[in-house]
Amino acid sequence: MLQNRFKKILVPLDGSLNSIRGLNEAISLARQGGSTITGIYLMPSISPKMAKVLRSYRAGFVKKAQKIMTDARNSTARHGIEFNEKVAASINVVKSISGFANAMKFDVIVMGSRGTSSPNATYLGSVSNGVLHESKIPVLIVK
Repeated sequence: MLQNRFKKILVPLDGSLNSIRGLNEAISLARQGGSTITGIYLMPSISPKMAKVLRSYRAGFVKKAQKIMTDARNSTARHGIEFNEKVAASINVVKSISGFANAMKFDVIVMGSRGTSSPNATYLGSVSNGVLHESKIPVLIVK
């Protein structure tokens, strides 16, 4: 049934348990359909004026992104699934995820219900809720 439907899967990753659950669900879908998975990690955008002051802050995000992507690549490789990665800075995470998914013609976005952001939504995180409403392609939210 899903063998031809979801060939390109986008998975927003932030290192949270729920984003890992999203990745695991994407792996399951990819195994059924022979799909590829792209993980996306978005760092907070820092203005050029603040870049010198916050250099170590940015370096911490880059290091975190590298670890998250390495872990995701290892998880997908264990299942024989091709993994691509995208790490970028973003002011608006929701629009960045949705825009990237649309521009790169992904078939589905698979993401955890809540990430590492503050708990301002009881059941559905603000990013997952925003992507659900912003995206023009299907979104699978994993709880």
